[in-house]
Amino acid sequence: MLSAPLRIGSMDIWPPLILAPMSGVTNRTMRALYRPFGLGLTVTEFVSSNALAYGSRRTMEMIDQHGLEKPVATQLWGDDPATMASAARLVRECGADIVDINFGCPAPKVTKTNGGSACLRDPDRCESIMRAVVAAVDCPVTMKMRLGWSDDALVYVDVARRAQDAGVQAVTLHARTAKQFYKGDADWEHIARLKAAVDIPVIGNGDLDDPHVAMRRMRDSGVDAVMLGRATLGNPWLISQIRDLMEGREPQPLPAAPDRLRFALVHYRRMVEELGEPRAVPQMRKHVALYLKGIPGAASLRERIMRLDFAAEAIATIEETIDRLEQAPAVAA
Repeated sequence: MLSAPLRIGSMDIWPPLILAPMSGVTNRTMRALYRPFGLGLTVTEFVSSNALAYGSRRTMEMIDQHGLEKPVATQLWGDDPATMASAARLVRECGADIVDINFGCPAPKVTKTNGGSACLRDPDRCESIMRAVVAAVDCPVTMKMRLGWSDDALVYVDVARRAQDAGVQAVTLHARTAKQFYKGDADWEHIARLKAAVDIPVIGNGDLDDPHVAMRRMRDSGVDAVMLGRATLGNPWLISQIRDLMEGREPQPLPAAPDRLRFALVHYRRMVEELGEPRAVPQMRKHVALYLKGIPGAASLRERIMRLDFAAEAIATIEETIDRLEQAPAVAA
């Protein structure tokens, strides 16, 4: 092995590859489907600590698990230490192996209530939240953050040192500011700087869309693990390719287009089974669009899929595309 396991508390996580929390995406269905590609840890969608206090069915679904995707970190956001502590106790009782604190989300729906990356405007509040959550649970607590709210307020080293002092056992850094959202490039020099500044494990995140780039950034920064997010959508094989490199093998090539679409069908059917058609169909539109990336005729197929309201129609369209792709070489010959 070219990489060491990620150690968080008493847990050894192998491979040191983590699926990032993504709103409306990393539900239990997707985590269970993507875990076998080589993830060492999966993370739930980020969950509002205030919403958990009300116990709504939809919010409770967000922290639900199959068991197939373990170990699982449940990520919480909020701005009140006591509410965050109560939420942490609840998700721990519901099976979270790790409680992760969200100081990274830049979405306005989160930051307008001072949650997510907006907390970075007040490092004292960040510290109070971290201490409250650590004191509330008997499992490891981790934290994910951005560089700071803006370029003129890069607080990541200060907040990470406070995290270490508070008993947080690993820190993930997405190397952009909140104001950048997802624009520009993630600056991995900051991630290397953070790794040198603290003793707890550091997990790097941002712009890891190529297996060789991911390994180079991991090596150059010295991080203990990498977290993959948007780049895995429609391409879970990226996870396997990075795992191959971590284990000293050349990465396997991307599967042929028909095989990628067969996996899209598995994903689609599983979502319908677990969420029901009315909820699964809108969510799967974005997933299918990404599975189609690089496939001949993808643009017109995406438009067609976006207009379909029934799972059977979308599945039939994908199956027709598979048949067309498999017949294409014989026609060309």
